[in-house]
Formats: sequence, structure tokens, C-alpha cells
Amino acid sequence: MARSEPRRAAVLGSPIEHSLSPVLHGAAYAALGLHDWTYERVEADADRLVEFVAGLGPEWAGLSVTMPGKRAALRVASEVSERAAAVGAANTLVHRADGSWRADCTDVDGVVGALRCAGGFTTGHSGLILGAGGTAAATLAAFADLGIGEATIAVREPARARDAAQTAARVGVRVHIERLDRISLADAAAAADVVVSTLPAGVLDARALELAKADCVLDVIYHPWPTPLATAVTATGGRIATGLDMLLHQAFGQVEQFTGRTAPREAMRDALATATGGEIPLPL
Repeated sequence: MARSEPRRAAVLGSPIEHSLSPVLHGAAYAALGLHDWTYERVEADADRLVEFVAGLGPEWAGLSVTMPGKRAALRVASEVSERAAAVGAANTLVHRADGSWRADCTDVDGVVGALRCAGGFTTGHSGLILGAGGTAAATLAAFADLGIGEATIAVREPARARDAAQTAARVGVRVHIERLDRISLADAAAAADVVVSTLPAGVLDARALELAKADCVLDVIYHPWPTPLATAVTATGGRIATGLDMLLHQAFGQVEQFTGRTAPREAMRDALATATGGEIPLPL
């Protein structure tokens, strides 16, 4: 087998030591026969990201970007994909032959893939999103891809939903902003075709049974597992997707953009399952 040209890639963020992206990309490169490719973790906040990217040479194929650098990633790119512009953030930087960088947001793929494969979502017109941060913005873009035209955003402070509302306007999803402490989650979940919780662990544990009224739920939390929300949803016969499903599905597009080859999905899924103890099914 002919040897590939040595190439480098990395995931940037802070903190970064527990990132599972090296597991996914390492498995992909091995399965593709790209044995001279490496993928590492780089500790970098938003300012450090800009400095780091400026110093990279032609051996770099691409970068995965996690918090807090996803907005800064747009600043270093000479080309920004439509969906990254809509979300206002990028988790993917691809190094082009002319030395410039292209920014994309495969987080959208992560939400779509998680809802379809793990959540069993097929069709619907309305969604409920809990929280209004960066994941909520990517979720709104994913809703547009899934044909969901209307969403309720439940947030502790409505003013924090401004950026998410701007994303919704860009992708053509109508949104209603509600206060999390005033909305009837049981009614909202029952009325929604899909529910996505982007809130930190523990915030809604006491209201998990209310959210279990939905048939399809994505809980971005996956450790420790199962979450109270996952337990409640499965007990009522619903389908649950997790942040681990999102991580897996967003990585497929990154691998394909970095390498120009089809992502080896089963190899990546199996590596992620092994690294996380196999507690979450990760259907493809």
C-alpha cells in the first residue's frame, strides 16, 4: 500500500484534555489507511486559537474547534459556509491549498444525525429547545434541515436568546421565547415533535418526567449515564439521543472535509463506543 503524505490535524479548545475527538479521528485515519496522519489536542482559548492558526504550515489539513473558540474560528477563515454564518460559529476549519481556511459548522450534522439515528425522528413541524447557547443555535439550523419550521425556546433569561433568535431568522424557523420557570414543560413537550435539551447536567432533573411526554428527545448530556431525562424518556417508550451521538455524527463531516474521503462510520462508532464503555448504543 502506498504511504500517504504526512498530515496533521487537531482539536482546539479549553479545557481540552478530555476531548474524545482524537478517538474518532484516529480511528478514521487508521481505517482509511492514512497512517502518516496525526491528530492531537491543543489547549486554546479564543485568542490563542487566532494566534495558533496564523502559525500553521501546509502540513495541516484541518482543525476541530470546541468551546470557547467557535466564534473566533470565523475570524480566521477567508470563506465561511452558509450554515456556519447562520449559526454564528464554526467547529470546523479546513486548510485549503492556497493556505487559507474555510469555516464550517458540522455541529448541525451532529444534531440531525443524532435525532434521525438515535432519536428515530422522521418528520414533524415543531420543536422545543431548552437553553439558548451555541448548541441551541446549531439545533435551529438542524431543525431547518429536518423540515421543522417552528420552535419554542425555553430559557432562564429571555434576553439570552437573542443570538439564537437571529439564527432562527436566518434559517427560516419561527421561534417563540418562553421563560423556563413559567412554561408548562409537560404541555410544551407533548405538543412538540422533538425536544432538545442543551442545558447543563442537573438543571432540569426534577422536571424530567414532564419532558418525557415527547416521543423524541435529545439530551446533550451523556455522562454520567443514564441521565434522569434519559431514564424518564425510555420508561415511557420514547426515543433518546445524546450528546455522544451528536459528537459522532458531527465528526463524519469533519473527517470527510479534512481527507476528501468518505468517513468510515462503523469504525468511528466502534472506537467511540469502546472509549466510553459501550453504555450508549450509538446507532448509525
